[in-house]
Amino acid sequence: MQAKILATALGALLLSGVSLARADSTPQHSPPLNEFRAGLYYVTYHVDATDITGPYVPPGVGIDVNDVTTAYFAYVRTLSTHWALELALGYPPLTETVGKGPPTVGSVPYDGQVISTARWFAPTLLFHYVFGDETSRWRPYIGAGINYTKFYSRQSTEAGNAASGGPTQISLPASVGPAVTAGIGYHPSEHWGFYASYSVSKVSSTLTADTAGVIRTSHIDFWPHALVISAGYSF
Repeated sequence: MQAKILATALGALLLSGVSLARADSTPQHSPPLNEFRAGLYYVTYHVDATDITGPYVPPGVGIDVNDVTTAYFAYVRTLSTHWALELALGYPPLTETVGKGPPTVGSVPYDGQVISTARWFAPTLLFHYVFGDETSRWRPYIGAGINYTKFYSRQSTEAGNAASGGPTQISLPASVGPAVTAGIGYHPSEHWGFYASYSVSKVSSTLTADTAGVIRTSHIDFWPHALVISAGYSF
């Protein structure tokens, strides 16, 4: 179902981009239409999560997520003078979930302990409006689109197993949600550009922890905020 929703949304976004691009003025010359970018993502999570619920869980037991830095890659297709599509990818970072709440759960340290880890594959398709024209060295832009996040390599740590009462299996379903961005590009030549942007995505999932058949859950809105610094080559 999530794959169908993603495909429908991406198709609608592409069709709207093509329509707007056709309505926009076309430059007299033919600037490069394709660009590859590479750089760094610095991601901070603004987590909004329900307390963990289930058997033997005291009130106020929650979770948080540590910030990460990872590689950024993107393909950008110029549609016209002011419109472009970006497919942004990052190398899946190892993300740490930490306990939030009481210092201990029973006699086991909890608050601030890394209780689980996971990797994310999170492609984002963004439709940009770019200010200025091809002769401008500085070109700010804004954009909106859709994010798909797939969680994998989910592991409960020793601290997480201790707090849960034994070896624990972690489940996190995939997420589809909106994304927005704002940035600026500097173009010292026709083929090279340097970029800085700030993006926010809605990433939601429900954590399920299974400890020998004992089920505990928490609904999590991760709200990743990503600062991106990158360089690009157009052709």
